[in-house]
Amino acid sequence: MRDKFLEYLQFEKRYSSHTITSYKKDLEDFSRFCLRTESSEEISHVDKKVIRNFIVELSENKISKRSINRKLSSLRSFYLFLLKIGEIKVSPIESIPSLKFYPEKQIPMSEEEMQVLSNYVFEEMHDLLEKCIMEVLYQTGIRKAELCGLMFENVDLAGNELKIIGKGNKERFIPVSGGLMDMLRSYLEIRRPQKEYEAWFFVNKKGKKLTEKFVYLVVNKYLSLVTSKQKRSPHILRHSFATHVLDNGAEISKVKKILGHSSLASTQVYTNANIEQLKKVFNQAHPRASKKEEL
Repeated sequence: MRDKFLEYLQFEKRYSSHTITSYKKDLEDFSRFCLRTESSEEISHVDKKVIRNFIVELSENKISKRSINRKLSSLRSFYLFLLKIGEIKVSPIESIPSLKFYPEKQIPMSEEEMQVLSNYVFEEMHDLLEKCIMEVLYQTGIRKAELCGLMFENVDLAGNELKIIGKGNKERFIPVSGGLMDMLRSYLEIRRPQKEYEAWFFVNKKGKKLTEKFVYLVVNKYLSLVTSKQKRSPHILRHSFATHVLDNGAEISKVKKILGHSSLASTQVYTNANIEQLKKVFNQAHPRASKKEEL
């Protein structure tokens, strides 16, 4: 049933390969737990107490609540699929809620930190691939998986545009600055892909498709040079991109399209204008405000 479910995600739901891999891993983790505790790796017909025991073990192993909730979400989708095809009559996870948690606040890079990176660090960078990775992530806000999966045919060098295949295989188009496109053209002069990896735009020094781990290590290395913040990941560059363009007046609906968010609520996370900015807007624009009675 697991294979049928994954095929359903691929061909009917049209989920990305990255998403399907995550679902597959979550189901495999639960299957191994069932084999160890219930002497069977069959997960289609389990009691809800088995799922609760699975949650307990994950918690005892210090797995984060966010990760546990993701696994529960995968199981919910799996059992909804079994309900849909008539394999089961009741979902064993139906009455099991997600764990409550308060997400850790993600602090983006400041514009000053990114300027230091551009003015000084990049001047000393001799690895053009790594420089492209940093600039593409920061200037476009794409995810690391989207960068690794960027196809050569989807880079419009003449039109200064990238076609990105995001979550759910949804397409979106992102404008690219002339300076960044010049950098990508320079990268093409040193790009030496192996034959089986020619379809991907970015390849490593061995000519193979980039891995997400490699991208993470590159970003972490360079951000460590300009900040002491704990979070120094590709997602922080995405967060920084969104925060900076919104702070500088970009319309949130357009930023939503660029980021590939399905709902505006996801984009609103990045609207963190500080109180001084709000005061300035009020004092300049509100009809009740006056120079004598500024906030």
